[in-house]
Amino acid sequence: MKYLLWLLKAAIFFTLFAFALNNQQDSTVHFFFGTAWTAPLVLVVLTAFTLGLFVGVLGMVPRWLKHRAAAREAQATQQTTTSAPPTPAGAEQSSSSTLSPSDVHGI
Repeated sequence: MKYLLWLLKAAIFFTLFAFALNNQQDSTVHFFFGTAWTAPLVLVVLTAFTLGLFVGVLGMVPRWLKHRAAAREAQATQQTTTSAPPTPAGAEQSSSSTLSPSDVHGI
């Protein structure tokens, strides 16, 4: 399985490398106010991909922060409501304790 994944990665790399070699012609991107940027086509495509990735991540940041705050709040309320009463000194505790998924994953 490991060799199959390396083979897939190598195929993707060589495909992208061939794409870069085949698109070395200059391309001009025209911006506002008469400005233009001339660069190889592969660089223009890579820049557009990077900017799209960056904008997508920036669009997700508020949602991520909201979910993290909700997870912290849920964990805090769970810890305060599930405090167990103290056990007697001679009582044995069972080996199988019940753990919630948040205890296991540390959220």
